[in-house]
Amino acid sequence: MNLSILGVPMDLGAGRRGVDMGPGALRNARLNATLRGLGHSVTDLGDVAVTIPETVDKLEQSGLIFRDSILGACSEAYRRLSALDADTFPISLGGDHSVSMGTVAGASQGRRTGLIWVDAHTDYNTPGSSPSGNIHGMPVAHLTGLGDPQLSSIGGLNNEGQAWRVRPEDVVMIGIRSVDPAERELVKQAGIKVYTMKDVDTLGISRITSETLERLSGVERLHVSFDADALDPSVCPGVGTPVLGGLSYREGHLLMELLSESRRVTSLDIVEVNPTLDTRNTTAEVMVSMAASLLGQRIL
Repeated sequence: MNLSILGVPMDLGAGRRGVDMGPGALRNARLNATLRGLGHSVTDLGDVAVTIPETVDKLEQSGLIFRDSILGACSEAYRRLSALDADTFPISLGGDHSVSMGTVAGASQGRRTGLIWVDAHTDYNTPGSSPSGNIHGMPVAHLTGLGDPQLSSIGGLNNEGQAWRVRPEDVVMIGIRSVDPAERELVKQAGIKVYTMKDVDTLGISRITSETLERLSGVERLHVSFDADALDPSVCPGVGTPVLGGLSYREGHLLMELLSESRRVTSLDIVEVNPTLDTRNTTAEVMVSMAASLLGQRIL
């Protein structure tokens, strides 16, 4: 398989610094060599240029923290990913999860795309519901057409002449355990399928994966957006917003292995790896192993 890796070293959407070093940490954890070892052809496209936070006004023009700079970086990620050949599998390295507003839109290649959001958080706040104004808590809302009009229409209108990039019914969230009160109501109104950690405990990853693939059976492409904080902090300590009670190491791998066996996933994000909060690059190494499971690594 032809893989293209694009770094988006952005921490503008988060509440603390350091996650901009995530792409470097993942590369240092031998991401490229690991994927080549699985027989893939790997092209590293380098990094999108991102504004340094201290050089711009936090609120800029819109009241959303670093909105204009985030819009610029996400638009560039969209441009570079959408220009790839249709048979290329793009892997985007964050950076905070706001990068997905550009990476999901770009990797979709203009076709109907199912979004598997593996995260402790739903990231479905809008500018009106967010307690913090941090945009890394808003990417899914913008991808489905809510919130700031420019952030929700990165790359222009879709094939149906609308701003949204993903239909709410084509979004499945797995590993959720932290949701703001107003955000909870938005998720319910949208009809997004959410598997909380209670669901993981009661149903198991195997059934959840099967139901996810069935629900998304009508889409052309599948994008996995994997936030390192979906895994328990004991597994991935190097994240900015850790929440206890997350996916175990084996649950994460099983999810990736089963998605790999479906042969339907067409693109991947790995986000929110923060080396400044990590221990000996453990989190980056774990996330590289998750990517390897999604891309064909097997025990036997």
